Amino acid sequence: MEGIIIQVIAYTVPAIVTGGVAYFMFGGLVKQDNRDKKFEALVAKKRESLPIRLQAYERLLLFCERINPIKLVIRINPIGEDNNSYLHLLINNIEQEFEHNLEQQLYISEESWQAVLASKFAITNKLHQLAEESKDAKELREKTLTEYSKIESPTETAVAILKQQVKKLI
Repeated sequence: MEGIIIQVIAYTVPAIVTGGVAYFMFGGLVKQDNRDKKFEALVAKKRESLPIRLQAYERLLLFCERINPIKLVIRINPIGEDNNSYLHLLINNIEQEFEHNLEQQLYISEESWQAVLASKFAITNKLHQLAEESKDAKELREKTLTEYSKIESPTETAVAILKQQVKKLI
């Protein structure tokens, strides 16, 4: 009887050891395969999202160019003499452009979005200030052109940040 027990142990122990080694080796291979699949999925996701993100940066760059005060007052002529109506026309145009591009914040960095917002608010605040100092729409337009020909527009800062972020993406 002892001989049978020793024989069973002699066959069982190597089988258990071989099974254990196989279990750990295949477990490691399965874990590595899962990591590879996750990495490939991440790479594919980034590859698919890159064009969308680049398009968002392009649209916000265009937004900044369109709300650049010099280009804005050249593109939008005053309807009448009243500087408040011209101011509202300019601000409404900026707001309309902004609302058209609002969803782009989903695809860009927080730093880029904050730069675009800061640019928009700085321009609208400056336009309000210049409107208070102007007696009519023509003077508001002239002051805006003069003021922004002397200083760097906030949109230029936002554009620089957008370009920097795009370089990080590519």
